[in-house]
Amino acid sequence: MGAAQWVRPRPVPAAADGDPGGAGTMALVEGERVRLLDDLALGGASVGASVGASVGADGPPAGFLLLGAGVEGTVVRVTGELPPPEEVREYERLRALFEDYGHTMPAESLRRLEAQLAELEPSWRAYGELGPRSSVRVRFDNGFVLDDADAALFAAA
Repeated sequence: MGAAQWVRPRPVPAAADGDPGGAGTMALVEGERVRLLDDLALGGASVGASVGASVGADGPPAGFLLLGAGVEGTVVRVTGELPPPEEVREYERLRALFEDYGHTMPAESLRRLEAQLAELEPSWRAYGELGPRSSVRVRFDNGFVLDDADAALFAAA
């Protein structure tokens, strides 16, 4: 199985009725019909590769798969919340360091820490606006199965 090329999900617009769930996000549930919001490119599989083998380990590349936006399927499993991106985790770690020990740091170290926080803050804010993400397994009508996919890639069909 090849590695998925990341496609940044589009934010789902808020409902006209003032959706209390945040920025219009919805929680997917098992058995729900969904459709893919964006094209999803998958590649890197090789001929003869067995499940669990590293990408490209057994032979020449088998090709490239593109699942087009609008393809429909059924949620087979909701596997739980995805961890935040590395930039968000780093921001939270540095922010805790700043709040706990900033007052004791030398001036130059404190300036460096503040610069790092300022650089990472946009990623942290964007993550906060989207809220926690969950991972799903979807069986498409064409038979393909996409596992550990970000639920933000899908909308109710």
